[in-house]
Amino acid sequence: MGRLFQLALALAALVWSAAAAAEVRVTFHSFDGSVLFGRYPHAFVSLEGELEDGTPIRENYGFSAKSASPAVLAGPVEHVILVEKDKWIDRTNQHFTLTVDDAKYWAIRKEVARWRDAPGKYYDLATRNCIHFVGAIAQIVGVRVTYPQDMLRRPKKWLNHITGRNPQLRAPQID
Repeated sequence: MGRLFQLALALAALVWSAAAAAEVRVTFHSFDGSVLFGRYPHAFVSLEGELEDGTPIRENYGFSAKSASPAVLAGPVEHVILVEKDKWIDRTNQHFTLTVDDAKYWAIRKEVARWRDAPGKYYDLATRNCIHFVGAIAQIVGVRVTYPQDMLRRPKKWLNHITGRNPQLRAPQID
């Protein structure tokens, strides 16, 4: 009977530690961009880790205009959720990372779907760009967010601002 109890206890400890190890890390990125190389400044998030049921997570989401044209300057245009290739992720500024549980992960996914499925022309450089999208996700994970007008087209500067407003992140400013 003692060995059976020890085995059950060991099995319970193994299951408990596996569940406790399940986590998804959300990293907030900015990309400096370069018109010469066809990439504009951009902000996005990446999610990596494992859900409690063992499902591996490796995703990233950004929000952008469906096509880059002068129409972006005139008002709302068609939108798209961007998924970055690894080569771009490796070249970004990684501002801070937070660990979230399954409930927050699914809340983030719901927010991504809400922006992706918004009807009509939803991307607006002044009111609904990549910074606003990343800000909505930051709020889900408990980060205080503001949108100063002079930063709405400067993702790195904006994420540095957010880092400064949230000292609990213990994240350095990125030059």
